[in-house]
Amino acid sequence: MAAQGEDSAIAIIAALAANTGIMIAKFVGAFITGSSSMLAEAVHSVADTGNEALLLVGRKRAGQPADALHPFGYSRNRYFYSFVVALVLFTMGCLFAVNEAIHKIRFPEQLESPTVAIVILLVSMVLEGASFRTARRQSAPLKGKHSWWHFIRNTRNPELPVVLLEDAGALLGLVFALAGVGLTMATDNPVWDGIGTLCIGLLLGCNAIVLIVETKSLLIGEGATAKEDAAIRAALLADPRIVRVIRMQTQYLGPSDMLVNAKIALRPELDIAEVGAALDAADERVHAAVPTTGTVYLEPDMIRPGSRPDRDQR
Repeated sequence: MAAQGEDSAIAIIAALAANTGIMIAKFVGAFITGSSSMLAEAVHSVADTGNEALLLVGRKRAGQPADALHPFGYSRNRYFYSFVVALVLFTMGCLFAVNEAIHKIRFPEQLESPTVAIVILLVSMVLEGASFRTARRQSAPLKGKHSWWHFIRNTRNPELPVVLLEDAGALLGLVFALAGVGLTMATDNPVWDGIGTLCIGLLLGCNAIVLIVETKSLLIGEGATAKEDAAIRAALLADPRIVRVIRMQTQYLGPSDMLVNAKIALRPELDIAEVGAALDAADERVHAAVPTTGTVYLEPDMIRPGSRPDRDQR
């Protein structure tokens, strides 16, 4: 659990450092050249830098100890701030870039010192590439053998998908900006700069929508993955005193804090002491099988003649 949190923290800090430097360089380049693509990329970097700061705030607030008002703690702060990040990316990045692009396409303006813009964009690509490699490296252990799209859709860690999509979007956005400035230089037609800006805006919109959908699902509450569900059930049934999982519900309160609530059938000949020992042992096995497990509630029941398995049994 600690490793998972440490991995995302490293990725966030690396992205924050890269985006801060890139943001300053892009604004300087946009001021010198008058390029709308460069300006859109500068605002994109402002959004990314602010987003990384918000993710760090969310992580800090998630670490607050549980209290009477929030007895399960504040872990969901990480989901909430990731959702805010997705909204910021959409409003600040996408809408600004699209608006700027429409203006530049309708009223094109010649670029000044476009070579400066190209140099800044190339340097930005190197820095963004380094940040993206860090995010990929930190995400790889959680991704496993699955595809990156599967990881983004199924991970319960909210920060790593945000950083991955931000960095990937930033790299592709730089390609669009470079193409817009390069085609403007080659054709002497500044409309290409506006088209590059429009592509950046649409890209940011797509990234933001994916993040909004995924973080909204996490914020509402997602259960264990299929693999984790099977592992929990296997851990419960590993003791012959437990003969059936009648019903089980799970929910992630945070990336490393899953709530497990299960009703289990025990052998009818067990006395109170044996029931207590069986429940304690089952709790330990569940935590060992799925380390992200937090609170475990086990409701014991007895097998009754003629009883049928619950429809949730797997």
